[in-house]
Amino acid sequence: MIPRYSRPEMVAIWEAQTRFRIWFEIEAHACDALAEIGVIPRAAAEAIWAKAGHVTFDVARIDEIERETKHDVIAFLTHLAEFIGPEARFVHQGMTSSDVLDTCLAVQLRRASMLLLADIDHLLAALKRRALEYKMTPVIGRSHGIHAEPVTFGLKLAQAYAEFSRHRTRLAAACADISTCALSGAVGTFANIDPRVEAHVAAKMELTVEPVSTQVIPRDRHAMFFATLGVIASSIERVATEIRHMQRTEVLEAEEFFSPGQKGSSAMPHKRNPVLTENLTGLARLVRGMVVPALENVALWHERDISHSSVERMIGPDATITLDFALARLTNVIEKLVVYPENMARNLNRLGGLIHSQRVLLALTQKGVSREEAYRLVQRNAMPVWRGEGDFLTLLKADAQVSAALSPGELDELFDLGYHLKHVDTIFARVFAGA
Repeated sequence: MIPRYSRPEMVAIWEAQTRFRIWFEIEAHACDALAEIGVIPRAAAEAIWAKAGHVTFDVARIDEIERETKHDVIAFLTHLAEFIGPEARFVHQGMTSSDVLDTCLAVQLRRASMLLLADIDHLLAALKRRALEYKMTPVIGRSHGIHAEPVTFGLKLAQAYAEFSRHRTRLAAACADISTCALSGAVGTFANIDPRVEAHVAAKMELTVEPVSTQVIPRDRHAMFFATLGVIASSIERVATEIRHMQRTEVLEAEEFFSPGQKGSSAMPHKRNPVLTENLTGLARLVRGMVVPALENVALWHERDISHSSVERMIGPDATITLDFALARLTNVIEKLVVYPENMARNLNRLGGLIHSQRVLLALTQKGVSREEAYRLVQRNAMPVWRGEGDFLTLLKADAQVSAALSPGELDELFDLGYHLKHVDTIFARVFAGA
């Protein structure tokens, strides 16, 4: 991933030095287990840790060897032998390359998940704080992009909080699912390595044992992991799109923070564009784009082929790095979001009271008017208001058929904004219970 959309802590998980360190730890822990069950000398296992436990691996040297061997794990083992010496013959006993590669990937994805879970926690905290801040701030609800009935801005944020709470649960489950270790040999039968070695390495690397592997860990686990990242990215885009709409000039109910000295356009000095949320929309597309290749990796040939390898070398780092950046950026947007309650109130009243049409419809049915007739009466008075020809309440009071069923006082009561907000506390209690 390019530095522009990367954060150092997540990037570090995918650096070559980190990968080789994990490879070494897998091999060295396996040697410990092999020594414990008497397959290799205890002194050899101790020497491997002593000679390589604190080494900074020479990435350039490993790359040089790989150019000749055309095999990354062999290149690493060859480099390892250069400073371990004779004891290196006990490294990789009974293992196949995928034992190292797949277990390493599990460690990296688990570590990446820990960062992403922390990112979601920070986002949830920001959403909760702003939701409580604007809990009872009325704003028009929209369906099909058209004014519907009132909600509150706090409810919009509470909805996002609930959504990302679900994502946290999903990601935690996906992390647990992906965190498996396989050291089962060439085709997963443990022919040349004892299952106790796998169990030991799994415990040391904070993983669980893969119940049944072939030469690889089954890729349905990876598919579910990346699918989860894709769903999280989609929710980032949903919130970003809502903010982008609210920042439109004709709406301006909220907008991204515009810092001193910031410029919105190279041509038009007046511009304040929603560049952060537009950026989030694009980043979400990238993460979702990595889901299908992960799904297609599930169907490998027989006990293994390497058609998944090139895919995972790219989507592992790119998907996690991009999502990490996007979650942090969305948190920043929410924390600094500028909100305009007065514009929200103005937009609420923009259609001359039409937002109360359903209340009038229901009130008429309660007075004995058929639903079909009630709908006709309400719509007959609503359409002129839609065209800018009068005020809804005034027209209703002047309509003889409506007035025959509802008194002026009863009509006035139907236009009470508070009616729409009476259950906000109930919804907030559901969303933030225990939070």
